[in-house]
Amino acid sequence: MQTRGRTVMAAVKAETGGSDSGLAGAPAARRLYRDVASAPAEPRRTVVVGPGGSGKSVLLGLLGALYAGAGVAVRTDAPGSDEPFDQDVALLVDDAHLLDDAALERVRAWGAEPESRVVLAHRPWPRGGSLAAVAVAFGAGRGPVVLGPLDRPGVAARANLLLGERPTAELVDLVFEQTGGSPDLVDRLLVGLRDERALARLGAAGEPPAAVVRQLGYEIDAQPVGVRDLLLGRTVGAPVDPEVLGALLDVAPAAVGELLDRAAATGLMAPDGAVVPLVRHALTRAVPAAHRQVLQRRLAEIQLAAGGSVLVAARGLVGSGATGTRVAAAFERAGDEALRECLPLAVDLFDAAVEAGAPPLALAARRAEAALLTGDLDAALRRADQVLGEPAAVDGDAAQRAVAVAAAVLAHRGMLSRAAELYRWLAAQPFGGPSPLAVPALVGIGALDEARDVLAASARQAPTVLAGAAALLAHGVHDTVAGTPTAALSQLTRAAVLLGSSGRAALLPDTPAALAALVAIHCGELDVAQSVLGQAVAAELGGRAVAARHLLLQALVAMHRGSGAHARALLQSASATRRLEPRDELLAAALEVGLARRAGDLAGLLAGWRRAREAIVRHPVDLYSLQPLGELVVGAARLNERRWVQPYLDEAEALLDRLGDPPLWAVALHWSGLQAAIGSDDGATAQRHAAALERMAPTSRYATAVAAAGREWLRSLAGDVDADAVEAAARGLHGAGLSWEGGRLASQAAIRCRDRKSMNALLGCARALQGGAETPSGPAPADAGRAQPVRRVKVPEQQSGESAAGAISGREREVAELVLSGLTYKQIGEQLFISAKTVENHVARMRQRLGSGSRGELFAHLRMLVGDKQP
Repeated sequence: MQTRGRTVMAAVKAETGGSDSGLAGAPAARRLYRDVASAPAEPRRTVVVGPGGSGKSVLLGLLGALYAGAGVAVRTDAPGSDEPFDQDVALLVDDAHLLDDAALERVRAWGAEPESRVVLAHRPWPRGGSLAAVAVAFGAGRGPVVLGPLDRPGVAARANLLLGERPTAELVDLVFEQTGGSPDLVDRLLVGLRDERALARLGAAGEPPAAVVRQLGYEIDAQPVGVRDLLLGRTVGAPVDPEVLGALLDVAPAAVGELLDRAAATGLMAPDGAVVPLVRHALTRAVPAAHRQVLQRRLAEIQLAAGGSVLVAARGLVGSGATGTRVAAAFERAGDEALRECLPLAVDLFDAAVEAGAPPLALAARRAEAALLTGDLDAALRRADQVLGEPAAVDGDAAQRAVAVAAAVLAHRGMLSRAAELYRWLAAQPFGGPSPLAVPALVGIGALDEARDVLAASARQAPTVLAGAAALLAHGVHDTVAGTPTAALSQLTRAAVLLGSSGRAALLPDTPAALAALVAIHCGELDVAQSVLGQAVAAELGGRAVAARHLLLQALVAMHRGSGAHARALLQSASATRRLEPRDELLAAALEVGLARRAGDLAGLLAGWRRAREAIVRHPVDLYSLQPLGELVVGAARLNERRWVQPYLDEAEALLDRLGDPPLWAVALHWSGLQAAIGSDDGATAQRHAAALERMAPTSRYATAVAAAGREWLRSLAGDVDADAVEAAARGLHGAGLSWEGGRLASQAAIRCRDRKSMNALLGCARALQGGAETPSGPAPADAGRAQPVRRVKVPEQQSGESAAGAISGREREVAELVLSGLTYKQIGEQLFISAKTVENHVARMRQRLGSGSRGELFAHLRMLVGDKQP
């Protein structure tokens, strides 16, 4: 294959007219060309070195055209033994590494003449003494012109030349990756893509043009047997190891180095032994599948015996039907490698091991973990159950792995109590013991004393990444109920960082990132929640099994920020790929309800509520479901469905009571209960929740903010509006991550404010807070600043009689309150889910009934009526 590059050279010359633009992307070659062009008559002795396909032949061809155009005769073969030197001839010798010693000596002698013009091109292998002597003689005072692979700008320059237009960055990246920058392969691929008009197809399917692949296949076939086998061996995964390659190729290990050099000199293999994708593609087409499989099987057995990696070789054998003890062992070893790297391929490798003859029960626990990483929870639970059903037939490691998998799946499915039972069972086994992984499950169901015992008993664990993360996770969860929020958040975020990109987080009942985000949300630290979740999503922490959970929690953060559009996009993304498990479905339903409620979308709220009723039935209450439960409690109040969620609310309060009513978790639930009570005219319940918030106010900034907001909300609803206090409370909610609630508090207080100046100030505050809710993560809903109609809460100790009973109806009172807030008829209609025309009719009837002669009189009468009927 000594003519590599010459087939493309004609096309390049045709495109460029023989100018140095044909050397685009190769600055060293272009410099030599321009040096010769500037003084073609000057003596010159230059050596050009590069592997096959690096552009040596193209360069010499263009130099030949350049000399000929300058009237200098050109010859391309070595001088004969009796030929005299001719100073009017330029000697351009290609493939000098193929010349014998006598011919090289004649070239050296020719170049020794003072007036000679010689350019000698050769590959870096073979390196004979005579060729080296010529290169040294010619290179005196200056080094050779070294041609090698193109960089990305070089590929772009070649594409611009051959395609006649500026290439896209995506095309440049694809061509560079497919060819490794080899100039010949770059030109072949670009010309083939242009001729077949396959630019889009290469990007979509990664399939290079068939003609290019076939031609490369011919060139691979023309290589010596050793080079072909080496290329194929590297393609099927053989490492650059003389012992392994020697055994695979049936050559002495000492000969492997020379064989690697020989293959690299062809340009089909990089100097580091890598085979570029385009050549690998051609190899798979040119070499029969049976031959490849024989080589893959042999490589797997060699690596298995040597204790090396068998992952690449075994991957090629998947689906080949290969069986036998050694093949099964290779698949098993490869499956373990893939599992350590958290690769989905582990599932196929373990399946192949069983098909090849490995005992299914011995692999069941590892197959369960592999299935969990890919998100196949049914298969994970089924295989873990096989191990747990026969604990005497497996080792302790398999049983512990099976418990971790089963507990994680059950936690996904809302069965945290059952997960805790599994950990209890494991602790009682001779091969088991207390596991820190049990602590999140035990705390989540209220078994705090038992969780403390587990923490004390499992203090010493193996110093692995998973064990370290599990310990931090356990202590962090414990600190959420018996420590400080700061300590809890610190330990949970450190657990998430420790696991990094490890998918082993899937073995935990919940990921550190998810729990850290929940704690951060309960603390009002939305930036921390977004940061830890963003890192988990980017690193695909925990694999596919927890991908939806991380996205849904990101949506929860976005909703709290007031970015409804971004929250909906995340919700849709999390629900798009697969059916959600009960834990994720509960959160998704709560998000749908919460987003619809905040947008004033009654139809969406009803649809979300239907989904939520089913989700809440399938998911028992646990500590980590209090956020979605709180959203559903408020949504239920808006739809007069509080009785449906009351049993779950009672269960949540009982759970918190068992844990000592920890403020971190209790504050958010009391806040939701307060909002629900306000929406349901339940004054006694509202007062109870407000009192609980006041008791917990000193425990955190978040608790302080919601306690102040609850206090001012009840005062405002009772008609006692302190505009400055309300604004401070609303801004406190905004600072605690409750942007929408802050704006709503200000707008509702404005409705009930008698002083026009104070009302306008509060409405401005509401608009400012809702505008400030926007973040780069997504836009807020267009109606985020609208006030929501809220019935007056009947606070028992503040009740009084009605001075204008019967003057206006309940619906007219709602309309009057919103008219006084400055909303248009259309906006009022959207808030009350009636038409703007109906609002206009209500206003007309009130004006007629009240005898208001002007709009100003109507507003005065409405202020007296709305302010007169104090609950």
